[in-house]
Amino acid sequence: MKKTKILFWTTTIIIFLMEGVMPALTSQTELAKQGISHLQYPLYFANALVIFKVLGAIALILPMIKGRYKEWVYAGFAFDFIFASISHGAIDGINFQTFFPLIFLGLLAISYICYHKLQSNPIN
Repeated sequence: MKKTKILFWTTTIIIFLMEGVMPALTSQTELAKQGISHLQYPLYFANALVIFKVLGAIALILPMIKGRYKEWVYAGFAFDFIFASISHGAIDGINFQTFFPLIFLGLLAISYICYHKLQSNPIN
């Protein structure tokens, strides 16, 4: 169980940093606004996305949030990564940016699997 716990917290903290902390700190920069415009999304979409990312990242690391709430957070981030990959592929063609979100989808999947392993074992 120790290995599962370490793997869970490592992957979860990486997701927290990339999906919670980074957007919160960089969302209003000119580079972020150019990136959202480049993908042909309206700027108000970016603001809503950042709010949901930060709330989801917080919910992901808080141990008292469990069950359906945690499932929705994992699902939301999965959709975020999948649609980010699709958006980059549709606008820029197939390149590294297309596959970069899928790397985080893999980390999210590891976090999700470890989360359920830890929840199924009453001795954590």
